[in-house]
Amino acid sequence: MRLHLLALLAKEPAHGYELKQALEQTFGGAYPSPNIGQIYVTLGRLEKDGLVRAVDVEQSNRPNKKVYYLTAKGREVLVTWVDEPTEGPRVRDEFFMKLVLAPLTGIADRMALISRQRRHYLSLMSDLNDLLARTPPTDRVAMLLIEGAMLHLQADLDWLARCQEDLA
Repeated sequence: MRLHLLALLAKEPAHGYELKQALEQTFGGAYPSPNIGQIYVTLGRLEKDGLVRAVDVEQSNRPNKKVYYLTAKGREVLVTWVDEPTEGPRVRDEFFMKLVLAPLTGIADRMALISRQRRHYLSLMSDLNDLLARTPPTDRVAMLLIEGAMLHLQADLDWLARCQEDLA
């Protein structure tokens, strides 16, 4: 959330509710709607870290609001984030750790774990298909996000099949 907010503030100063709306409008229904409390807590931390500064803006019929501005330090952090490659494969995959370690303890059977995980992935895939069907074709950002998640899930399903073959 920190870096997402910094990116939005690099575009223009904003207050918390504007940032929430910008996230929702930019990513559509594919992006989990952020909690406004989480946004303000994150903004407070960003301000404490010197990445943003807040200015109180008077409003005539409402309480004052804080408008947040990106600082030079915040821009440096944002540029570093954008320039760095994103993490790739998950070598310390949580499910794989369960798959290897749980049977050693007698707590679980590998095939039962694989079956349960497959059902979970298929349920997630179904949810994503429903979300994709509800997403307007003109919302390309949301569609790409959903399609990317679906491709990752399909790869995970293929990997589960491989695990089942090799570990059965």
